[in-house]
Amino acid sequence: MNARLLLLLLLWPFAASAQGFAGLGTATEGFGTPERPAVFDFPRDHGPHDDYRIEWWYLTANLTAEDGTAYGLQWTLFRSALSTEGGEGWASPQFWMGHAAVTTPTDHYVAERLARGGIGQAGVTVGPFEAWIDDWQLVGSSFDTLNMTASGPDFAYDMDLSAQGPLIFHGENGYSVKSADGQASYYYSQPFYRIEGTLNLPDGDVQVSGNAWLDREWSSQPLSEDQTGWDWFSLSLDDGKLMGFRLRQDDGSYYTSATWITPDGETTAYPDGAFQADPVSYSDVDGRQVPTQWNVRLDTCGVDVDVYALNPQAWMATSVPYWEGPIIIEGSHRGVGYLEMTGYE
Repeated sequence: MNARLLLLLLLWPFAASAQGFAGLGTATEGFGTPERPAVFDFPRDHGPHDDYRIEWWYLTANLTAEDGTAYGLQWTLFRSALSTEGGEGWASPQFWMGHAAVTTPTDHYVAERLARGGIGQAGVTVGPFEAWIDDWQLVGSSFDTLNMTASGPDFAYDMDLSAQGPLIFHGENGYSVKSADGQASYYYSQPFYRIEGTLNLPDGDVQVSGNAWLDREWSSQPLSEDQTGWDWFSLSLDDGKLMGFRLRQDDGSYYTSATWITPDGETTAYPDGAFQADPVSYSDVDGRQVPTQWNVRLDTCGVDVDVYALNPQAWMATSVPYWEGPIIIEGSHRGVGYLEMTGYE
């Protein structure tokens, strides 16, 4: 058995079924369960929560070069607990997976790293903050000022980030409901990063700057058994920011949630049904039909926009496949953002 196959077998509880980052709708005995009211303790909660089954540090960025060319960037670290039993070294039940990507108008570069916990290959610490898998790093003296690096066969990047606003808590002050059955996660974001640095691409180095959005989320069963995937939008608009998602259910219905964020960080949470996202057109992405143009609405805030993929072929051909890429926003508001779609494999 080769090493990659062994790692994928170890990853199986985290990734093997068809629900996006799946198995997320299956019951999990012994793991932690998010509870109301959500209570956070920083900087500790920037670090891992090993008693929950799944967790991520998820950063996306919309970038522009000096010549006006648009780019997208992703840096993600996933943690999955394979059991509720503790252990040191190779006996640690924690499994780590890293994804990095750069998207251009014509190309999409992807890399993946897999690691077991307990041996120093991957992890997260706070005070100072450091998240890493192999030589990929997201590090800084605090969560507000970070340096981020990653590389793959055809790309690398070195970026500096500085928070220009407060942390944002989704749902009920960070308790984010995901289904009518009540499944939930703890969910907060830092959507106010200013980012700048260098992309190393096959055609040469590119100096870029823009805005970045980092999501933190952890849970043990964030989906219900009848949910098959999600469509998640982060929109940076001309008068605020909007996070919205719809979770697709196997009867064709959807469960939705949204957060409206003002420029100074005030938030309004919207329950199921307020946020609307409808596919407008599809693209053939390596033999699968994926919606890459959407109409997105949040009527209470006067939002009625069309979003377009910068590059419709932004497929993450990783162990857990999904679509992730930058989007352009037009309509009642203008701006840029990111779109993630799972369950289309």
